[in-house]
Parts: sequence; structure tokens; C-alpha cells
Amino acid sequence: MADFRIAQDLIASENEKRAAALKADYDALGATLDRRGVDIEAVTRKVAEFFVAVPSWGVGTGGTRFARFPGTGEPRGVFDKLDDCAVINQLTQATPNVSLHIPWDKADARELKAKGDALGLGFDAMNSNTFSDAPGQAHSYKYGSLSHTDAATRAQAVEHNLECIEIGKAIGSKALTVWIGDGSNFPGQSNFTKAFERYLGAMADIYKALPDDWKLFSEHKMYEPAFYSTVVQDWGTNYLIAQTLGPKAYCLVDLGHHAPNTNIEMIVARLIQFGKLGGFHFNDSKYGDDDLDAGVIDPHRLFLVFNELVDAEQRGVNDFNPAHMIDQSHNVTDPIESLINSANEIRRAYAQALLVDRKALEGYQDENDALMASETLKRAYRADVEPILAEARRRAGGAIDPIAAYRASGYRKKVAAERPASFAGGGGII
Repeated sequence: MADFRIAQDLIASENEKRAAALKADYDALGATLDRRGVDIEAVTRKVAEFFVAVPSWGVGTGGTRFARFPGTGEPRGVFDKLDDCAVINQLTQATPNVSLHIPWDKADARELKAKGDALGLGFDAMNSNTFSDAPGQAHSYKYGSLSHTDAATRAQAVEHNLECIEIGKAIGSKALTVWIGDGSNFPGQSNFTKAFERYLGAMADIYKALPDDWKLFSEHKMYEPAFYSTVVQDWGTNYLIAQTLGPKAYCLVDLGHHAPNTNIEMIVARLIQFGKLGGFHFNDSKYGDDDLDAGVIDPHRLFLVFNELVDAEQRGVNDFNPAHMIDQSHNVTDPIESLINSANEIRRAYAQALLVDRKALEGYQDENDALMASETLKRAYRADVEPILAEARRRAGGAIDPIAAYRASGYRKKVAAERPASFAGGGGII
């Protein structure tokens, strides 16, 4: 039995307050969907089977390049992080896996596995860090890592990724995500071609070490920390990387790593079409990067991304199993609450996409009826699927209203008493 930090009796008590209203709302939505020819029970089962991984680093307070303002009860290390992640899954029943970041989360693999087992948590993709320097490392990544001009620095970065694979093998992970901050800040600072050649060579060394049942995810980002050029700047370059490395290499799409107004859903469709969509880092952004909760700014875009995913799922695309993970930095909210909300918003987009009338949509597309094709999508998007999400949580033992249950539990106050207060330091997201 999992070692829950929030009493199940409290969740049951909170659910009892809302059970009658949920039943009424669920039955009403079921009747509405039935008139459309949609079985609400089938949708609820699909939603209950959809999971998204939470990032270990997401349960801490983030920051900007200018400052970080710590929150109360912040995790002291990876085992506190896992406690917080378990609370998110306990309440949402949507996040059974955690993605670790090395060296931030470096610990004895046996202890990590035992802690995860005790909390009912598994481990998703491993994440390496060669975008900042770790204490004691021989070579700095100030001017790059996997694409560095110095062979010894590249070798050090490769070795770090190999260490991540070894830790992942011991705890049950099946993927490695590689994001680098390599790039340049001044024209002429870097030879674009040579830097990319060096990167491909280093990634090939990492790829060779992958177990047969693992995947390698490369992640693109248009800018930052380099502001003139980045080595892996867009999905086209990312696709070239995956094609060059081999069949176990895939592209990871972070929703916050694109320029404003980029058609991310079309990028997703292209990567699906050519068999190289590895997965997602879900978040939202107004101007750049991934510092906002999923669905906060543009929930319609999140829905349109899931429209492509559900389309591929229902078309039976071969070997279609993308990884889903949240990647957010929380500056002004309780990180646990933000991750709870994001998990639910991601499931919401999935549920709405399941409501799209695919046959009607295909007909309007074939007839070039732009208005009705758009309206078909909007009809699904406008549906209030909250009763489906709440019912899926309730049936799995989660909370009908997870934020209300979390606040009623007093969890943040309890861990604040256990964990020493951290102090604001310099800039930086972690």
C-alpha cells in the first residue's frame, strides 16, 4: 500500500460534499453527449487511462534570470520531491510517474526505487543537465557542452548522459531526454556547421549506449540561454537529429520553446506523419519559454495539439505511443497546486479532443468547407467536460475537487514545519 501523506478519509469526506452535484452534472452531460452519439462512459474510461508525468524539479519554486523568491515548505532534496509528487498523483490519479533531473536528483538508485515503490510512483524519462555547471566538474559548459570546441568538454557531457542512462536503468526508466543550452550570443562567435557536426557526433556516442528498449528524446528551443543562435533551434533541426541518429531517436516538443504564433499543432502532425514524435513537455507561455501552467494562456492551442494526437490514435498510426510530461517553473503559485491544475487541463484537452466528430470533420475537409470544419472542432472544444474529469478522478480514488482537498489537508503547512526555510539567491530558474 502506498505511503500517502494525505489521509484517504479526508479525500472521502471532501468527495462526499460534492458527490450529489457531480452525479447530477455527469448525468446531464451524459444525456447531452448521447444526443450526439457519444458514450460518456467510453470517454471517461479513456480519460482515466491517460497519464502525464510530473517533473521532480517542478515541485520547487522557480525563478527568472533576475531573482528567485522561495516558497514555504520547499523540498530539501529528491526524496521530499517524491513526497510532493505522490500528493499530486493521490489527488488527481493522473500522474503516476516522475521524471528526474540529474545531477539535481542524484541519489542511490536503490533508495530512489524503494521510495518510489513506497509512494506508488514509477519513473519516466531521465533528464540530463549540461546547461549548467555542477560542483566539482572538470570542464565548464559556459561555451557549450555536446557541441563544445573542446573534445574533453564534449566527452564529459557525453559521460554525464551515460550516467543518467545507468541510473535510469536501475529505477525503471525507459528514455533519456537531452536538452542543451549550447549556442552563441554574438554573430561570428560560433561556426554553425561545425557546432552541429560536433553535437551530432556527441549524441551518436550517447545513442550507442542506449538499451534496446529505450528511446532518446532531443528537445529543441529557439533561444535562451543563447540569444543569437542555438544549436538545436527548431523542429526541423530536431527532426534531422532524430533521422541521423537512428530508430530509437525521437523529437520532444516543448510547448513553450517556440516563437509566439508558431503553429505547434502542425509541427506535431508532421512529426507523427514521419514517425518521429517522441513526446511532450506541456506548459504554456505568453512570450517565450515554459514558465506558465498548461492551458493558462492558450487552452485552445492545447486542444488543437490533442486533436492531432487523438486523430493519430484513432487512425491507428503504427507504434504511436508519445510520452507526456509537464515541464513548468512556478514563481508565484504553490507548485503542487499548479501541477494539479496542469494535469487536469491536459486531461481536459484530451477529453475534448475525444469528442470531435471525426467523420463529419473529414467530410467538411474533403468538401473544403472551412467554416463547418472549424465549427466541428469548436463544438468539441466548447464542451464542459469537467464532470468527466472529476468522475474519472473519483472512481480511481482521487479527489472530485483536488485543489479544495489539498488545501483542506493543510499539507503545505505541515511540510513547512518539517522543512527548513530556503533563502533567495541569485537569478536562475532552479
